[in-house]
Order: sequence, then C-alpha cells, then structure tokens
Amino acid sequence: MNWKLIVLLLMSLGFAALTGFSLSQVGYFGIWQAGIDNPGSLQVLVDLVIVCGLAIAWMIHDARSRGAAVWPYVLVTLVAGSFGPLAYLIGRELGARQALRPAPRHG
Repeated sequence: MNWKLIVLLLMSLGFAALTGFSLSQVGYFGIWQAGIDNPGSLQVLVDLVIVCGLAIAWMIHDARSRGAAVWPYVLVTLVAGSFGPLAYLIGRELGARQALRPAPRHG
C-alpha cells in the first residue's frame, strides 16, 4: 500500500467519523440548516458547493481520459459532498496499482 492510498483512506475514515457524529447529533437536514444560519456559515456552504462542482468537472474529465465510469462518484458528490471525490481518488489509486502489477505467468 503506497502513501497516497494510506492518506486517502485515513482522510476518508476521519471524515466519515466526523460525519457520523454530526448526523447523529443534528441529522442530514440539520447539517444543511447549519449552513444557512448566518452569513459566515453560508459562505462555507457556498464554498463547499463551488469546490464540489470543480471536483465533479475534474472527475468527469479525468474519467473520460482513462475510460472509467464516473457517474456513481458524481452522484455521491451531489448527495454527500467530499465522499465522492475521495472515493474516486481511492478507486483511481487502486486502479493504478492494479495496472502496475505484472500479469501472472502461466505455463
């Protein structure tokens, strides 16, 4: 396992723990409500939407150049934010590792 994959997995696990805690405290819609409670939190929410939009555009471009499916990751991004790009990057890294493995020899 390389360092990129380890970092991506640790980020995903940490963010999943934080998300699980937040959902248990305020629920899915409570997270969105907190994003519009005041101008400061609204700015953070709009920033997240912009960054997720940029991530979606990059994922679509990158997946097309690799001939990979991207729509599951786009849907996850639209519903769960950063989990979509994180999952895409993990899948991309795992795919790159698979491509570097030598083909098994038979015979």
